[in-house]
Amino acid sequence: MRPPVPGSDPSTAPLLEEAGAAALLADRWQLRGELQRLPSYQDLNYRVRSADGTWVLKVANAAEDRAQLELQQRALTALARELPGVAPAPRAADGEDIVEVQGEGGAVHLARLLSFLPGDTLARAGHAGPTTWRSLGRLLARVDRTLAEVLPAEAAGTEAALHEAADRPFHWDLAQAEWTHAASAEIQDPARRRLLERALLQFRGQVTRMLGRLPRALIHHDANDHNLLVDDRGEVTGLIDFGDMIRTARVFELAVAGAYLAMEQVDPVAVLSELAGAYHETEALSGDEISVLLPATAMRLAVSVLMSTRRARLDPGNDYILVSQAPAWRLLEELDGVSPAAAEDRVREACGLNPRHEAGLDPAEVLDRRRRHTGPSLSLSYRQPLAVVRGRGCWLFDKSGRAYLDGVNNVCHVGHCHPRVVAAAQEQIARLNTNTRYLHDHLARYGERLAAMFPDPLEVVYLVNSGSEANELALRLARAATGRRGVVAVEHGYHGNTGALIDLSSYKHAGPGGRGAPDWVATVPCPDPYRGRYRSGEGSGEGGGEPGGGGGATAVAASYAAHVDEAAAALAGRGLPPAAFLAEPLIGCGGQIVPPAGWLVDCFARARAAGALCIADEVQIGFGRVGSHWWGFEAQGALPDIVTLGKPIGNGHPMAAVVTTRAIAEAFDPGMEYFNTFGGNPVSCAIGLAVLDVLEEEGLRDQAAATGQLLLDGFRELAERHPVLGDVRGQGLYLGVEFVRDRDRREPAPEELAALLEAARADGLLLSADGPDHNVLKLKPPLVFGEAEARLLLAVVERQLTTACDGTPAS
Repeated sequence: MRPPVPGSDPSTAPLLEEAGAAALLADRWQLRGELQRLPSYQDLNYRVRSADGTWVLKVANAAEDRAQLELQQRALTALARELPGVAPAPRAADGEDIVEVQGEGGAVHLARLLSFLPGDTLARAGHAGPTTWRSLGRLLARVDRTLAEVLPAEAAGTEAALHEAADRPFHWDLAQAEWTHAASAEIQDPARRRLLERALLQFRGQVTRMLGRLPRALIHHDANDHNLLVDDRGEVTGLIDFGDMIRTARVFELAVAGAYLAMEQVDPVAVLSELAGAYHETEALSGDEISVLLPATAMRLAVSVLMSTRRARLDPGNDYILVSQAPAWRLLEELDGVSPAAAEDRVREACGLNPRHEAGLDPAEVLDRRRRHTGPSLSLSYRQPLAVVRGRGCWLFDKSGRAYLDGVNNVCHVGHCHPRVVAAAQEQIARLNTNTRYLHDHLARYGERLAAMFPDPLEVVYLVNSGSEANELALRLARAATGRRGVVAVEHGYHGNTGALIDLSSYKHAGPGGRGAPDWVATVPCPDPYRGRYRSGEGSGEGGGEPGGGGGATAVAASYAAHVDEAAAALAGRGLPPAAFLAEPLIGCGGQIVPPAGWLVDCFARARAAGALCIADEVQIGFGRVGSHWWGFEAQGALPDIVTLGKPIGNGHPMAAVVTTRAIAEAFDPGMEYFNTFGGNPVSCAIGLAVLDVLEEEGLRDQAAATGQLLLDGFRELAERHPVLGDVRGQGLYLGVEFVRDRDRREPAPEELAALLEAARADGLLLSADGPDHNVLKLKPPLVFGEAEARLLLAVVERQLTTACDGTPAS
């Protein structure tokens, strides 16, 4: 999308006094009459009363483009043929619609003579009700239908300028509303800034992602109460000022009108319903258009208050600019509390359509039934749990239709309900789903494509159903290949929920309810260079790596890796020498830890020297999440013997894999068959292939790198102003931000983080905590999480850092 350019401003407005305007009319149009100046912000307008009729002389701002005015002239000519009360304006004596005039400031402006529509503006008439709303809906439908014929079919030759004018960069166009993200920081009141951030978040979740599906059209785009003419019954009789006309999503016509008509109304959704219902009678609205009307209306209000705030600074004496700001803020706050699903169904009803949302069970009843029929150890996120019913991309939607930006779901790797993945699953499950005892193309193709993503000699693929199952199988492979039983694992590691994996995962066996490690497991310290046993100093120089000291990264890595020797020796001393060293290349439950450079390579070397195989648990971080490589072990410069994959592999479908060498696979084949009922079935393989297609075709690994760097830079900049942020780390879209109360002592601050998470959830941003002290903000969103989403996340977090964590009263 082209970046929008600011609208015209008073510095380029025409300077032409009444005498000059009268001379212009006499010279170019041979017209004489009484002139009255009309209010305007960026143009100059005179009403002209003559013996032949009443007209409007409109002298354009110097920044106006001629093609844009020509487009308006075409629109007005077309509308004059279709709508009663719109008369074609007279041309100048030389036959031109648009003439040049030199203003008193020396600038050259473009002038037109327009027909004058009788009647009072709605702003002056004051009263508006269902008659106004419905008559405007019908009028806008007729206007939009007529405007559809204005542009030439092909943007070629001299007509190309008209298409360019229709598609111009424009701050008021909601399809170009990303500028409001940065602009919202200009609002000093935190409560109002929060409203703007929430409006933009909802707009991105509910509208921006739908733009490609919304019908586009040339629309008037500014049906506010100053541009509407009404009779004494409140019936809309005329529409003036086509200066904001643009080609954009058609439904924005109704969003703009609704934003102004709903101000100071008891029931703003009733306004939108009547407006849309009447429009639908003439020009049918799609279901997608109806679904986005409410958030688009709120976004128009956000744009309006930001534009008026900016313009007020440029022209502080112009009261016309701020005329609608106060009621706009009130309406924006009111719409923030409206259920999008309920509003959508009311609009659908007004359009004669069936409701789209079923009420279902009340969330409190769902919670009660869940507690009665599921185990008490099954946890929920947030004090007030979310009732999520829909997902798309990096967005989740609750029963009310409200959107939530998902910053933590690393399972739906290529985005919730990616159409390509959904279609692959639907097509294959409708055709065949069976086990691997029959030949099927999908298994062969998937195994080949997955193996090709790994360095030699990793080439043999086992397909299973979960990360737990993958790690359980990896353990069996290592034991079969070595004839040993012991395992060296990393502190705070979590590798699955089977009995054996709980035994070797210290996150579980050393945590609440755990019983400690069995004798066949030895645990090495988590390689945490920030709060761990060995700590890196401020710089990158070499150091001694003493406990709690400030050693360099190389020395710290070596100090941590040396514990592998001790662990292997301890196992051997128990008669249980290690079959495997098992580690996540980036440690998740330990707090999104990025080990010091060289740690994994050194650990692998020491483990192999002790006769163990090396297993890389990529269940959370595989498939490009680290950005620089497909796999985390590659980013560490290491080469494992066995790799386990899960979570992202099927984008939410239960699928996982183990990848290993030919030699290890052959050692696992002593005569006992390995069979997995569901592993490698055609549906899972079809889904897996679709995920790989999306990753490659949409460039999501590169996007993870770019977005991750933006987030790292953003959080490091925030850390300069907010001392509660003690460390910012990560690779790609696998990031951790450590919350501390004292940066020198690095004392964890879990309560501060918990407060931020709850506040962010209330604002539509889903985040989570990790680490042994629950003080690490973890970020691992779907890889479709892009720059716009990252900036939204940073904005919400920054405001919450100020209110929830730095002691300022929350708004």
